[in-house]
Amino acid sequence: MKIPFTKYGLPQVLVFPAVILMVMVIAGMTLSEWVLWTVQGLLFAVLVWVLAFFRDPERKVPQDRNILLSPADGLISDIEAVDEETVIGGKALRIGIFLNVFNVHINRTPCAVRIDNITYRKGEFRNALDPESARVNESNDVAMTRLDSPADKLLVRQISGAIARRIVCAAKPEQEFSGGERFGMIKFGSRTELYLPFREDLKPVVKIGDKVKAGLTVFIKY
Repeated sequence: MKIPFTKYGLPQVLVFPAVILMVMVIAGMTLSEWVLWTVQGLLFAVLVWVLAFFRDPERKVPQDRNILLSPADGLISDIEAVDEETVIGGKALRIGIFLNVFNVHINRTPCAVRIDNITYRKGEFRNALDPESARVNESNDVAMTRLDSPADKLLVRQISGAIARRIVCAAKPEQEFSGGERFGMIKFGSRTELYLPFREDLKPVVKIGDKVKAGLTVFIKY
């Protein structure tokens, strides 16, 4: 049976609960009864949240070569045409996803892809709801190419938020992934963006305000 926590969350999944449980034990030996119950309740809530944050549910990924899937769980915060010269090489459609601290934070590939290159950039830690955070925040660009036709260049950008301080990316250049396969995560609140070549006949299936799930929600139909 698969453990329902992501390997990307180690050692937090082991260390954080251990520390919290130790503090709960110490509190139980030193605090008065009414204070103890309050503190124990708060610590238990934190323990549950930490374990829930690093959950990694199994998902039945749609087997369709003509779609692009969401690379993250969260809320669609913006959809717009932008210039993206580095990977896309011109005008691109950008779909931004805001992940709050209660979302699953695993990143998944939008389709079957080959990883071209990965570029990490240091930066600030602004609120990830702000699209400007994509320009100034700590981020990781995962450039990839679709393995099916059309062989578009794609970009998934992992962006730290105001709370997040740790981007994880297990993908390597030249590595191939199937659609909806895990490749990393962003810890404790963040933003993920998908870029693809802009075409007038290519319309997103989602809209701003939609709740989406990585590897399940369809973004684009070719």
